[in-house]
Order: sequence, then structure tokens, then C-alpha cells
Amino acid sequence: MNRFHKLDKMTSTRCAVCKYFRRRCPPDCIFAPYFPNNDPQKFTCVHRFYGASNIGKMLEEMPVHLRADAVDSLYYEAKCRIQDPVYGCVGIISSLHQQIQIAQSHLAKAQAELSFLDANLAAAEPTPSHSEPLVQPNGVVDHGLVEPLNTWFY
Repeated sequence: MNRFHKLDKMTSTRCAVCKYFRRRCPPDCIFAPYFPNNDPQKFTCVHRFYGASNIGKMLEEMPVHLRADAVDSLYYEAKCRIQDPVYGCVGIISSLHQQIQIAQSHLAKAQAELSFLDANLAAAEPTPSHSEPLVQPNGVVDHGLVEPLNTWFY
């Protein structure tokens, strides 16, 4: 019974990489912090495209504070490669770039339409003409005649 207890303890503390290769996980295993045993598909996916040896070399050459982000990037890139074997991440990036260009085009068109409508609105605003009488602040009505006493039309 003691033998099974030790085996169970060893399997529960192994990282996903060591579990995949059915080996003991050393205390200083470079893979353990980034490939936990509760997420074996993460390593399987990355291993499929890069190989355990290459992943290990990349992690060893990389500063410790960047390793988690690098593993996440490798995992994301591997998942994209599975979905789109030809383009992978580049296909997603180019699709997003195209969507941005379309949105910018729509925005430019909408801004042009707004400018056009603003210009038409400004041109259509009524301006006081000489035919409409203006009421001045003192209450006198100005009919637009320069000389009010000049009544040539009578």
C-alpha cells in the first residue's frame, strides 16, 4: 500500500510535460510553472508544433519574467495553427486589419456626410432680409428703408 501511495504522490505533482513523457518531474523542472498537470492539452498542443526540446531551449534562453507570456503566446499560436494550418495567427491578424480598414472607410464616409449636411444646414438658415421688418431694441419697427420719409411709391 505504501508503494501505491508514493506512486500517487508522484503522479499528482508531475507537470503536464513530465506526465506526457511518463517521467519523474524534478524539483527544478523548467516546464512545471508553465505547463501545470491540470491542463495537459496546453502542452500537447504546443508540443505538436514546436517539440518539447525546442520549447525547453526557448524557455532556458529567455528571462524568467517573460517565460509565462512566451508560453501563452506559443499556445495561442499553436491553437491558431490547428484551426488554420496555412495562415495561423497571420490569418487572424490580416482579417482584423481588413475589418479596421473597412470601419475606417465607413467612418470617413459618415464624417463626409455629416460635413455635407452641416454645410447644407448652414446655407439653409434664414437670414434677415429687407422684406421682413426688424424690431429694434427700442421697439421701433425698421422696414429696411434708408430714408423713411422718401415715399417715391406714393
